[in-house]
Amino acid sequence: MISPAWSVFLIGTKIGLFLQVAPLSVMAKPCPSVCRCDAGFIYCNDRFLTSIPTGIPEDATTLYLQNNQINNAGIPSDLKNLLKVERIYLYHNSLDEFPTNLPKYVKELHLQENNIRTITYDSLSKIPYLEELHLDDNSVSAVSIEEGAFRDSNYLRLLFLSRNHLSTIPWGLPRTIEELRLDDNRISTISSPSLQGLTSLKRLVLDGNLLNNHGLGDKVFFNLVNLTELSLVRNSLTAAPVNLPGTNLRKLYLQDNHINRVPPNAFSYLRQLYRLDMSNNNLSNLPQGIFDDLDNITQLILRNNPWYCGCKMKWVRDWLQSLPVKVNVRGLMCQAPEKVRGMAIKDLNAELFDCKDNPVVSTIQITTGTPNTVHPAQGQWPAPVTKQPDPKNPKLAKDQRTTGIPARKTIIITVKSVTSDTIHISWKLVLPMTALRLSWLKLDHSPAFGSITETIVTGERSEYLVTALEPDSPYRVCMVPMETSNLYLFDETPVCIETETAPLRMYNPTTTLNREQEKEPYKNPNLPLAAIIGGAVALVTIALLALVCWYVHRNGSLFSRNCAYSKGRRRKDDYAEAGTKKDNSILEIRETSFQMLPISSEPISKEEFVIHTIFPPNGMNLYKNNHSESSSNRSYRDSGIPDSDHSHS
Repeated sequence: MISPAWSVFLIGTKIGLFLQVAPLSVMAKPCPSVCRCDAGFIYCNDRFLTSIPTGIPEDATTLYLQNNQINNAGIPSDLKNLLKVERIYLYHNSLDEFPTNLPKYVKELHLQENNIRTITYDSLSKIPYLEELHLDDNSVSAVSIEEGAFRDSNYLRLLFLSRNHLSTIPWGLPRTIEELRLDDNRISTISSPSLQGLTSLKRLVLDGNLLNNHGLGDKVFFNLVNLTELSLVRNSLTAAPVNLPGTNLRKLYLQDNHINRVPPNAFSYLRQLYRLDMSNNNLSNLPQGIFDDLDNITQLILRNNPWYCGCKMKWVRDWLQSLPVKVNVRGLMCQAPEKVRGMAIKDLNAELFDCKDNPVVSTIQITTGTPNTVHPAQGQWPAPVTKQPDPKNPKLAKDQRTTGIPARKTIIITVKSVTSDTIHISWKLVLPMTALRLSWLKLDHSPAFGSITETIVTGERSEYLVTALEPDSPYRVCMVPMETSNLYLFDETPVCIETETAPLRMYNPTTTLNREQEKEPYKNPNLPLAAIIGGAVALVTIALLALVCWYVHRNGSLFSRNCAYSKGRRRKDDYAEAGTKKDNSILEIRETSFQMLPISSEPISKEEFVIHTIFPPNGMNLYKNNHSESSSNRSYRDSGIPDSDHSHS
């Protein structure tokens, strides 16, 4: 029996536990039934909701509400009481205005893919600690942004307004913005005040707008001192922009415009720039020294431009050959004139630039303090020492030409036409080489379509036989010395020579040099005639055999009529199955009569037999009808099968 004192103690303990647990059960709020809650993360996305559910726990930090049908009326007023919420995902809903009643301390707000048209100061001032605002794929225009809407957004770092209806950059953006995306809008003009004061801006994306050079204000980007990346892809620029911020700019994207010229000072002072892309434009040449200030450039991409490799581009060849290995330059391929089309500018010989009529004259400044010292003008190469032209050599034959011996050339090439489709190439090396690259090109073909053929030959060789060429055609043959690492030797350019293959009417004996290099086997002109004759004989033989077989098959029964029956020589068509119960006899058919011969020695019981006739071989008739149809009670078909079966005993 429990004592009264012990009972009082137990009752007091239960009451104390109840008082401690009861406040917790009253304060804790359950997760909304349509959502899932997990340690501050509330998942209410993809549930076809038209409003934000009530009863969200107060300790929530992240709300996932995307991919629903929530409109502005579906945002409850008590949502602003969730003071711990920092991230809200409301993209792909049905909002048409900037939402209100949002938690005060939210830092990241995703409102993409709605139909938001207006941005007001009243809505932004209630979330002053906002750091990232994503408004891509909405209907925001420049006039629908209230003036001074961002004046209290002192923590905003990222503002994304891609794919909206903006015609200009909104004014009054906070100075704290570090990344601004305005791509795929309708921006045609950018005035200097619109970007004034954005000293913290590091990344500016303006791709896919309507910008041209007239719409860019003077020094519009110059005051963006912390800008590291500028993208102007897919606009209507006809010249590269000037007055760019040179302090920290590292990436500049200008591809897919209509740029046909680059001002000489476009890239001045951009010493931190390491990536420049001007692909898919209309550039045909570049001003000399345009890249002189790009001390840190490592990626220069210039693909799909109509480069004209004339005398104005000769300096580019020299600049490319002086670059360190770490610099990656892509897209400098000649498109004109036709003789160098498809060739890399770096590989061109100096003579191919055709600078005879347009000599490059360098400006010389004489220093007064030192009369005997000359200095080239800034941005100019030193003037080369002129030489008297060499007397012209007698004109060589078309099928045998030899290059001259220039002062700095290390290869002397000799080319001779051997046959109508073969040329013999020999060379001499002034210095020992480990390997050489040999290439040849038909002059009236475009190398862009794969007409250039190349091969690597070792330094020990001194001749090569090129086969499978087109008769009576001009070719250019080039050789380049190479090291074992496949890098060109310093200050070396390809040595080229032109030749022609012999016409078909000329006969030249075939040499055995490099016979293993021939791509096509030797062709005998008598082989086609022999093949035609052999084929005709085979066809006639097959036709005769077919005729004999048909005749034998058609008249095979005539031979059987004249042959006496022999027990040891039976044809397949002479047998038919017997109708006895034990199948111990054979029905043998010969001529128009038949007899039954037992196979075994057992006596055949006298029984009734039902004989079913079959078609005889070779179309013969088994039955001959010597009676007219009117006098006979049996009629026969033409095939020899009677109308009814007859029994014989």
